[in-house]
Amino acid sequence: IVDAAMRQLNSTGWMHNRLRMITASFLVKDLLIDWREGERYFMSQLIDGDLAANNGGWQWAASTGTDAAPYFRIFNPTTQGEKFDHEGEFIRQWLPELRDVPGKVVHEPWKWAQKAGVTLDYPQPIVEHKEARVQTLAAYEAARKGK
Repeated sequence: IVDAAMRQLNSTGWMHNRLRMITASFLVKDLLIDWREGERYFMSQLIDGDLAANNGGWQWAASTGTDAAPYFRIFNPTTQGEKFDHEGEFIRQWLPELRDVPGKVVHEPWKWAQKAGVTLDYPQPIVEHKEARVQTLAAYEAARKGK
């Protein structure tokens, strides 16, 4: 869902708020990239970019600022995709390489391809969410304790 959302943003200059939250969470909590990088990039791309809303959204996702999500709130991109793009229509629209992946397995096409013995013209995940979540929680906990 993150890749599809970013392709939509880069193509149209717009992204639904839920997708903004998912991609922000992925950047700052799965990849541990400074939220300000995402904030700057979004402002350079968004046709509806608003400094206060964009800044606040990124601070919320990064669990910083005055109205932050708890640091342990880390969106699972697969779960979010399954919940908000149940059948994968949005994913297939923006990721034509996955148009032929059947049903709901489009949310984890690499697993389906391996089981089906199919080679996809689509990259493997750049990070394993479960592992990234553990690393992120440790990093935030260390920062919270001042270590």
